Amino acid sequence: MTLKGRSAVVTGSTSGIGLAIARAFAREGADVVLNGFGKPDEIEATRTTIEAEFGVRAVYSPADLTKPDAIAGLIALSTDSFGGVDILVNNAGVQFVSPIEEFPVEKWDQIIALNLSSAFHTLRAAVPHMKAKGWGRVINTASAHSMVASPFKSAYVAAKHGIVGLTKTAALELATHGITVNCISPGYVWTPLVESQIPDTMKARGLTKEQVIENVLLAAQPTKEFVTVDQVAALAVFLCSDGASQITGANLAMDGGWTAQ
Repeated sequence: MTLKGRSAVVTGSTSGIGLAIARAFAREGADVVLNGFGKPDEIEATRTTIEAEFGVRAVYSPADLTKPDAIAGLIALSTDSFGGVDILVNNAGVQFVSPIEEFPVEKWDQIIALNLSSAFHTLRAAVPHMKAKGWGRVINTASAHSMVASPFKSAYVAAKHGIVGLTKTAALELATHGITVNCISPGYVWTPLVESQIPDTMKARGLTKEQVIENVLLAAQPTKEFVTVDQVAALAVFLCSDGASQITGANLAMDGGWTAQ
């Protein structure tokens, strides 16, 4: 399977799951638009490495996805660089852990804006390009928390449940246009996002780091193993294949059995 001649926008792709997906697409021949925060020299090294390693074009957008105007610029960059958007991966996300009565309002607004509303804005901008080509793939990184809840994560769980509703609605609207829209819902993946929430969880629950990993994170996953970024990326690549053309509106769990319980 090849994605040669396709272009992919992957949000939140300077590290973690997003970077693994961008690299997997590039390995299949797709040109990629990277997006996210980080040190400029490290991001540039990532971009040039992708181009050199896979023989594709890679560009970078620093767009802040809490701002609709910046999102419009992100899609415009793909259009200007590659002539459109064939594949859109809404992956950017942030987490905050707090009891609901103490949850900072600004954190709620930030999480809803980045984890949910940004996907609406990218879709709105990218869909016309996909319709014009009669082909498109939209993949939203949801979470096991799109199916089940955990305490102290009110904004994140709300956003991830919302992304599933958006996915289903878009899938129905675009079903006759050669465009599929799906969610991948990983369990706990060892990424900077997961690692960064451990101190807050330690504080909220009065646990050590080891206890958080064993009794909170991996306790949810019957396999007792973290999902890897490369496993998520492999599923994303499959969803872009002809073999997945009849998978749309789906929320695909990759959670070590978490939501089977």
